[in-house]
Amino acid sequence: MTVTKEDVERVVRGPADLEEQIHQLKKQVEFLQGKCRKAGQAILDLELQKSGLTHELDRLSEENSNLKIMLKGNQNGKEK
Repeated sequence: MTVTKEDVERVVRGPADLEEQIHQLKKQVEFLQGKCRKAGQAILDLELQKSGLTHELDRLSEENSNLKIMLKGNQNGKEK
């Protein structure tokens, strides 16, 4: 088996390879930070939406309860 110049270059990594790797890792960090910011914003938006829906659910539940009470009152009045 013969070792070629390309084999040696693949095995022996010099400072240029480390600089390239550092550059790629910095780009990856920036990319992931951007994705985390987007995810954080989406979480805040969903929490706001959840709060609004919870408020609406409470309002509708109270309205439903009031209607049931009113219907019971009307049925009792008709029976007399």
